[in-house]
Amino acid sequence: FLSEDADFARACAEAGLTFVGPIADVIELFGDKTAARRFASSLGVPVLRGSDVPCGTPGDMRAAMAASGVGFPVMVKAVGGGGGRGIRAVRRDEDLDEAFQRCASEAGASFGSGALFFEELLEEPRHIEVQVLGDGTGDCVHLFERDCSAQLRRQKVVEMAPARGLADGVREALYAHALRLASACAYRSAGTFEFLLSGDRVAFIEGNPRIQVEHTVTEQAVSGLPMDLVQAQLLVASGRTLAELGVRQEALRLSACAIQARVTMTRMGRISAYHEPSGPGVRVDSCSYAGYSPPLAYDPLLAKVIVSGPVRSFDGQDGFDLARVRLLRALEEFHVAGSIQTNLA
Repeated sequence: FLSEDADFARACAEAGLTFVGPIADVIELFGDKTAARRFASSLGVPVLRGSDVPCGTPGDMRAAMAASGVGFPVMVKAVGGGGGRGIRAVRRDEDLDEAFQRCASEAGASFGSGALFFEELLEEPRHIEVQVLGDGTGDCVHLFERDCSAQLRRQKVVEMAPARGLADGVREALYAHALRLASACAYRSAGTFEFLLSGDRVAFIEGNPRIQVEHTVTEQAVSGLPMDLVQAQLLVASGRTLAELGVRQEALRLSACAIQARVTMTRMGRISAYHEPSGPGVRVDSCSYAGYSPPLAYDPLLAKVIVSGPVRSFDGQDGFDLARVRLLRALEEFHVAGSIQTNLA
């Protein structure tokens, strides 16, 4: 994507054009997961045990594992990219060669580079990310967290905010780590820092130097931001500081429970009938319509269904239950017909 292309951002700057996003050096830093690991470690942000440089061959990976004291199981991962491509869990040494080749092939085809590294494998961790907004001066705020643990083939399917059941100390550590990373690189624009959680253990895994699909969950759950995140990006890119925009950490509040479900295409075709759900606390972001034939060149995402409700219900119960009921009802009301097939079926 151009939003993650450091060369494109650099070319824009050289041509006198305004790139809406971080500067090229920051995009480059977080576009290389091994460089991001080294950066995080230098700031005292915890990372998983693994390799801080790419491994060129399965033999190199085995040697790096032995040197770092990491045994199987491990996660073999692409240095660049994401979206569930170029990543595999490897539980036995005899499976490493095949997994390495498959990951390198996928990464090369998807991201233009087959470079790989490894990290220790955490079994059934929670995947929590922190939304940040910075103005390029070192001034940054966090907009709390999202739980992205519900995934299919390592691709996010359902996201929610806030993350349920986090200990206060863990939650505060997540915010502190994200702000330390953002401030240290003078982050500009909207971005996300992602972590894995296992018990009380928190480990940084990557930074996304762009706005993400699930930013809508944060917009529905957080109050105190004078504008939405897309508008904030544009205003920051125009040279406005967070102070000038009236964006203050102490004014931001988690005021709702929000859940997002992604409606995706499972078989390409043409949409003959299309009806979105509506009602209180229901938001749908989509470009789909009757007569539309989604192209294969892009992500199969057709729509995002975002629902929200109060953090606490009128009787003091967890407001997540209301949001969950709203989501189930909204998905039942969502109608997509035609030769296309979706995950609504």
